[in-house]
Amino acid sequence: MKKLDLLEIRTQLDGIDREIVELFEKRMRLSGEVAEFKIETGKPVYDKEREMQKIDSVTGMVDGGFMKQAVSELFTQMMTISRHYQYKLMAEHGLKGEETFQPVKTIPSSDVRVVYQGVEGAYSHAAALQYFGSDASVYHVGTFEDAMKEVESGRADYAVLPIENSSAGAVSDNYDLLMKYSNYIVAETFLTVNHALLGLQDSRQEDIRTVFSHPQALMQCSEFLNANRDWKQISVENTAVAAKKVIEEGNPSQAAVASEIAARLYGLKILESSINHNKLNTTRFIILSNQRIYREDAQKVSISFELPHKSGTLYNILSNMIYNGISMIMIESRPIPGRNWEYRFFVDMEGNLSDPPIQNALKGISEEGRNMRVLGNY
Repeated sequence: MKKLDLLEIRTQLDGIDREIVELFEKRMRLSGEVAEFKIETGKPVYDKEREMQKIDSVTGMVDGGFMKQAVSELFTQMMTISRHYQYKLMAEHGLKGEETFQPVKTIPSSDVRVVYQGVEGAYSHAAALQYFGSDASVYHVGTFEDAMKEVESGRADYAVLPIENSSAGAVSDNYDLLMKYSNYIVAETFLTVNHALLGLQDSRQEDIRTVFSHPQALMQCSEFLNANRDWKQISVENTAVAAKKVIEEGNPSQAAVASEIAARLYGLKILESSINHNKLNTTRFIILSNQRIYREDAQKVSISFELPHKSGTLYNILSNMIYNGISMIMIESRPIPGRNWEYRFFVDMEGNLSDPPIQNALKGISEEGRNMRVLGNY
């Protein structure tokens, strides 16, 4: 048998590709008819059992481990594309899923009570004043969970919680609290963090033996702190609590890593300014309400969902964004309590809940994932 040259091989491949495209178009037309049937009957787009049967069927048509894997991936992607096409058709028929969030012109910010964790002088305090103004009615509680409880119960209109730092990363505990309480993100604010080493008025830097602060603040200043090998670093609830502890205990060998605002509030001396190694260090704070509202001009959607510990599940879920042209801004994962090696994912993406692409993506994620929640649009 004569061996084909490269040109002949490419000519045959081009012919096969034309046939594949024609068959793919035919397959998608039939998928559209499936969507029409599901619209009439109210059936969900995603049929996991049917798709598994299809994969088993097509992989049984080929021999060899590589070819079976390749065919499995090929048909998995075709069925994914088919689902997205069906979601689009269903959206065009007005089937967008439950719309429980209400758009508003502005987020009410006057005559409101705002809660934050910590004490006066904490960065959360500064973030609250930055967003709501210096005349806002703000008060503090002991823990982040206390702040969530205040909002969920209605005792506070809003809570201000840190969620992410540009140096230290996610505030993991607060992601978990978003799942535990029925509060929603309605806004965010970014606060530049500038840590200082604070001591008593008669303290000198060479006197210091113990430094108190929040764990993330200690991490953000680790280069400066670790250069002083004799210093013991102790974690406390937040930076302002550290400052308060130093002034109350009156020990000249103790210092706090906190803001210069805390130094003024508690009468401490600034032993060293700007000790965080990243001078662009910024913390993102979220503003939480118990109301399902979003500004009409909101441009970021935050969601959470769960996935089984199985190859390809995250890729398939994220394809709902890819095929709808949605940009993902952030993804974070947290272990699901009581279910080893299974994870809950938190995703921020660009868009507004009124946008058809966002609605299509959320419908797909809701059907294909587990326990999908919209955490807010802001």
